[in-house]
Amino acid sequence: MFFQHIYDKSLAQASYFIGCQKAGVAAVIDPKRDIDTYLEIAKQQNMKITHILETHIHADFLSGSRELAAVTGGKMYLSAEGGEGWEYEFPHVGVKDGDVLMVGNLKLEVMHTPGHTPESISFVLTDTPASDEPVMIFTGDFVFVGDIGRPDLLEKAAGIKGTQDKGAHQLYESLRKFSALPDFVQVWPGHGAGSACGKALGAVPSSTVGYEKARNWAFRYKENEKGFVDFLLTDQPEPPKYFAMMKKLNKVDRPLLTEVPKLKKLDPAAAKDALKKGIMIIDTRNKTDFAKGFIPGTINIQGNNSFSTWAGWYLNYEEPFILVAEEAQLDDLTRKLMRIGLDNILGYIAVEDIEKVADGKLDTVKLVEYDEFKNIVDAGTAEIIDLRGAAEYNSNHIPGAKHVFVGTLPQHLNQIPKDKEVVIHCQGGDRASIGYSLLAKHGFTNVRNFSAGMNRWVQS
Repeated sequence: MFFQHIYDKSLAQASYFIGCQKAGVAAVIDPKRDIDTYLEIAKQQNMKITHILETHIHADFLSGSRELAAVTGGKMYLSAEGGEGWEYEFPHVGVKDGDVLMVGNLKLEVMHTPGHTPESISFVLTDTPASDEPVMIFTGDFVFVGDIGRPDLLEKAAGIKGTQDKGAHQLYESLRKFSALPDFVQVWPGHGAGSACGKALGAVPSSTVGYEKARNWAFRYKENEKGFVDFLLTDQPEPPKYFAMMKKLNKVDRPLLTEVPKLKKLDPAAAKDALKKGIMIIDTRNKTDFAKGFIPGTINIQGNNSFSTWAGWYLNYEEPFILVAEEAQLDDLTRKLMRIGLDNILGYIAVEDIEKVADGKLDTVKLVEYDEFKNIVDAGTAEIIDLRGAAEYNSNHIPGAKHVFVGTLPQHLNQIPKDKEVVIHCQGGDRASIGYSLLAKHGFTNVRNFSAGMNRWVQS
């Protein structure tokens, strides 16, 4: 058996390439959309991708199953569970609980594990030449290392009312199925630490059934279903705005993108014209460089591992947008955007052209150092805005600070006063830089940024 774990740090998303070396065939589970990764593995291993599997209709990334099927000719094997309303709306092979797929000598048994979503399935792998016992389970968003999938996303992100309580109870029952597997079975989940699909995901990539039964919080409630449901639904992180679009695009037919696009470089004149037309411009530089000088009206979303998540909060899928970026970053940034279906990139502005685009009139970020910030807090002379998530704010916050989550800041600008000094902050400065740029774009001139954030505040 050949096995490779493929991990996208930007979305904390895992996919898997599993091959039978004797038969020269392979399966890919939950592929990302830039499929060249899997094509290269198949080429290196001299294998043909014949099976493309998904654990559920994903909310956090745009699946590459259709792209991979189009290029390789492999068949898509997707869940036929969940009932009315949970059907994939494009050609595929539907699978249900107990179905068995053979990939050469490798047996993949379908296990229906609803809760995160009604149609969620897991795949239990047996390497038949080696043993009759299963060796791995691919759990998708069902069981993570140290956590389980959240059942509230359908209600909070996709607006499907009344689903979170039902999903929580379904998860409780699904865990009983999981518990019946041998303790030695390896657990390979769909996400790792940093994903918004849970609240306490572990940093290691895999686990075992036995380890999860011993250490995962969910199994402490095996005789207390109400306690399990209450704990599961408490303090889940805010689901990114783009999740609702992913639910739609992963279910319906859509245009395919089988190669990573090459972005067009915009000259200063074209960039100025785009600004006049109100086209969104995302400055992907680090927050320190952005603070020193930026094109007025641009939004700072740093091109780090959180880039695609925050881009999904603010970009409109129906409208074009532009990046400010270093040329060496373009491939990485484009991949991160295409993984959540943000394909409408008009082009990019080279970093060296920023001043020309702004006619030399760059804005700068008004920063506040710790000592001055402490004096402001003590004096109560300014409105302090905490841009972190609700659970972070509820856990600990600066006395007197108002909570306005940065992800929904554009919808809550009325909560930011214009007639007094405002100081914003987050945990370590990244979200505050986004927030500052958004407020500046909307005409706020009375805002300052305590970039050091709670990381510095708690040291005092």
